[in-house]
Amino acid sequence: MPHDLVIGIDSSTTATKAIAWDRAGKAVAEGRAAVAMSIPRPGWFEQDANEWWDSAVLALKALAAKIDTSRVAALAISNQRETFAQFDADGNPLRPGTTWLDSRATAEVAELSQRLGAERIHEISGKPADVVPCLYRCAWLAKNMPDIWRAMHMTAEVHGFLAFKLTRQWKTSTASADPMGLLDLARQDWSDELLAAIGLVRGKLPQLVRPGEKMGEVMAAAAAATGLLAGTPVIAGGGDGQCAGTGTNVFVPGRAYINMGTAIVSGNFGGSYRHSRAFRTMTAVAERGFTFESAIRTGTFLVNWLVQQLFGLDAALAATMFATLEAEAAACPIGADGLVTVPYWSGSMTPYWDSHARGLIAGLTSSHRRGHVYRSMLEGIVLEQTMITADIEKATFPIDHFVAIGGGAASPLWCQMLADCSGRKVLCSDTVEASSLGAAIAAAKGAGWYASIAEAAGAMAGRLTATFTPEARANARYRELLAIYADLWPAISKWNARIASFAQGGTI
Repeated sequence: MPHDLVIGIDSSTTATKAIAWDRAGKAVAEGRAAVAMSIPRPGWFEQDANEWWDSAVLALKALAAKIDTSRVAALAISNQRETFAQFDADGNPLRPGTTWLDSRATAEVAELSQRLGAERIHEISGKPADVVPCLYRCAWLAKNMPDIWRAMHMTAEVHGFLAFKLTRQWKTSTASADPMGLLDLARQDWSDELLAAIGLVRGKLPQLVRPGEKMGEVMAAAAAATGLLAGTPVIAGGGDGQCAGTGTNVFVPGRAYINMGTAIVSGNFGGSYRHSRAFRTMTAVAERGFTFESAIRTGTFLVNWLVQQLFGLDAALAATMFATLEAEAAACPIGADGLVTVPYWSGSMTPYWDSHARGLIAGLTSSHRRGHVYRSMLEGIVLEQTMITADIEKATFPIDHFVAIGGGAASPLWCQMLADCSGRKVLCSDTVEASSLGAAIAAAKGAGWYASIAEAAGAMAGRLTATFTPEARANARYRELLAIYADLWPAISKWNARIASFAQGGTI
């Protein structure tokens, strides 16, 4: 039987998907299983780390029932980033894993920034000081759970744990370890300076492997559990954001991918290390190079919130409402008759790095209707993305088009807004599972199908199915609106800090 398939395992926040892909990047079959989340205290977002493996087993078994696993040349992992746990010598979790949504370590962000210097942390890790990277939760654990911190044999992110369960070796991809905020990005190695600051040693972290390189082989026990063949090569993949970039062939000059999902994540590729507050620098899922990534934490989450929480519709009714809202929003002029939304419902990452930021709907009058509100929310996101992309472009390389994926890419109105506002073409990909595909592309390189990950991406990345071209008059109008929008948050940020403190019972 020919080895004509590769598997991309996508271990996301809510589910694990195992998808088999062929040499042309066509999805042949898949299996999936849910992953539960717990919120034991406000701001704590945890998962049973064993569920990362259990859900992968279920997904792989479901996939194995649909394909002959002797056809599988290799597999690689894409994983939810900034999510990690602590383990004993046998790989048993010592406590629940904390996810990227977890915000318990806000005090540690301030403490480490003061002790090491926020700019020094940014220079080393490529990440501006922010509550999301695991670095700060490491400091929190060392301070608040010292017995576990001292006793642990290994601390690892999802990719490292799944690789251990498959191969019995503690190894992980540099593109998965990197979002933890513990790597010296320029050197592509664990940072001794950052590790010393949180009381962590290299021996308690997985060995690093570059994306596309072999980490090990599926062991007999893992094969029996999953339906894979023992000996199947396990190739280093990466974080789901960087994998999504590879799945859209971000290596094309002038290209930025944009994942219009629950959050809006965009990035472009460069071969040399750069850091700026305009983006997070991430190790690319490639043999070399970096992804310069922006993140707006509320994307489709925002429109779902509008329909379900503000309009009070359940999920089934909400699904039928979006077509109506799109039509009503399309009938409104650019700027929604003077209504502007700042989309900081979950704080601001790029460009302000303010986890206490709150959302804003400004300019309401009695003449505004729900279509105006809906349009202003879509426009708020594209205005924010346009502002961010211009800053990224100044610090890195010219960006002349986006490749859009995710649920929001199914909205022609939203895609045309992004094109008109940014002045850049928006190309839509038919790839629904770009993160799994990006991992599969790494596996294809590791299996020897292609000489490089970039070559594999050129052959396997999704087909571009639609193009949205900026309209000159609309772009001119959006430039006027952007000048007004860009002034809004700087003008109101101090007031925002006061109201956030008031809401938390603090002083104003």
